[in-house]
Amino acid sequence: MNTETDTSTGIPTWHLLPDVHAFLARAGGFLRSLPDLHTILLTVTEGLRTRGDAAYEDGAPVFGVLEQAGEVRAAYLRTPPHPLVVTPLTAEEAGSLAAHLDAVGHTVPGVTADNGTAAALAEVWRLRTGVEPRLHERTRLYRLRALTPPEPMPEGSGRIADERDRELLARWYGEFVAAINGVGSKDARAWADTHVAERRVTLWETPDGVPVSMAGLTSLVAGQIRLTPVYTPAHLRGRGYAGAAAVGAGRAALAEGADEVLLFADLANPTSNGLYQRVGYRPVTDFAMYDFPAGGAGSGAGRALRTHEDPPDTA
Repeated sequence: MNTETDTSTGIPTWHLLPDVHAFLARAGGFLRSLPDLHTILLTVTEGLRTRGDAAYEDGAPVFGVLEQAGEVRAAYLRTPPHPLVVTPLTAEEAGSLAAHLDAVGHTVPGVTADNGTAAALAEVWRLRTGVEPRLHERTRLYRLRALTPPEPMPEGSGRIADERDRELLARWYGEFVAAINGVGSKDARAWADTHVAERRVTLWETPDGVPVSMAGLTSLVAGQIRLTPVYTPAHLRGRGYAGAAAVGAGRAALAEGADEVLLFADLANPTSNGLYQRVGYRPVTDFAMYDFPAGGAGSGAGRALRTHEDPPDTA
């Protein structure tokens, strides 16, 4: 079922869109107008646009926009089995989104959005289903203000990961996803292949050439690049390697032409939040993810999983 109706009346109306191309044709300008707040939608849709739906094997992605008098006011996407990702909404818009998702028959296992929007949708879920949502995590979105190498800088140097690092990247990516109980790419080797081919991972290595930390980058879209993931194996943490890798990746992003370099950090991890601020990142806003437990009526019976490519860092 499609909720497409006449938008000339000026009544805000949600529209279900058939694919990423239709979504970007309708909402691309809106998403680019606030590239920091819309970073997840921008990077996920860029991946879908350039690589297709093959990476999402659990069902076709779902896209929608809220329009009033022909102007996009909000947007959402979901790539199963991940939660819904939504741009900022008012409480009234959150209620109308829940009704729209019910009308088109979409399961919603959870939501990721800015704090206010996520809380509003969680309350709508509770009222519609009688089931209490669970706060899964809170994250803080940071923007690079002025890149500041850590003091003291650990010994060693940074470099872009290449063909020789494929096995290492695949192993570290798998460890990273397991460490935060998250859902990332099902195929760690494919993730490594893509990031090596696109030169999107910076490694920090010791003076004798042993890699000890990595920091990945999303593709440049709408002038923004986001660091994800940042990972150091557990036995190597506490030595400044993650900060050095993050600085190297930040430099690579700026060299690529990024106007904004962004990252998310888990608010339950004060170490990583302190680290990023020391190397030049400043808070933009806080996000939240809620799980919507199965068992309630109405929109959203489903299983709760993490969102897309952005689980919290393990620095």
